[in-house]
Amino acid sequence: MGNSGGSLTTRSTGELDQLMRAAGFTDIDDTNALAEGWQVADFADAGRNSLANLVQRTGTPAVMVTFHDSDVGFIEARTPDGHSWEGLLNREMAESYEIPLEHFPIEPAVAGALAWSTAAGLTPDEKAIRETLTGSAVFAEELSSALLAALGLPGATQTSHARTGGIA
Repeated sequence: MGNSGGSLTTRSTGELDQLMRAAGFTDIDDTNALAEGWQVADFADAGRNSLANLVQRTGTPAVMVTFHDSDVGFIEARTPDGHSWEGLLNREMAESYEIPLEHFPIEPAVAGALAWSTAAGLTPDEKAIRETLTGSAVFAEELSSALLAALGLPGATQTSHARTGGIA
């Protein structure tokens, strides 16, 4: 217990790690290109407004998943026009951590994910988004990868960002 960190996905033509540092993310590593300018990067920590700062700097939508012990993922996504949504991955495990599930209702998260994806110029899969937000997995990172694919990110697959353990 105690391991955390996260993953950020955005479209960027610049050096994503430098943009992330300037926005308040720390210990950025494993930046990977997906397709069509989308990139994924792991980070150790993010400041309270890091995602908003990054979206403002890049002018592109971004989705961030912060992991708790590889068991639970907290989703936050933003678009440049100020729209945002939040969600939770691995609800069953979150309940065992006594995370109040009522703070993460499914329907607003699905609606937000669909709107975010559309604003990002992607083609989302509503059924897959819902399954990801209600599903369970050994590692929350597996659900995070499934979410990226469900959002319609080009080049994302369910295994493109799966991990085998927590982030130290």
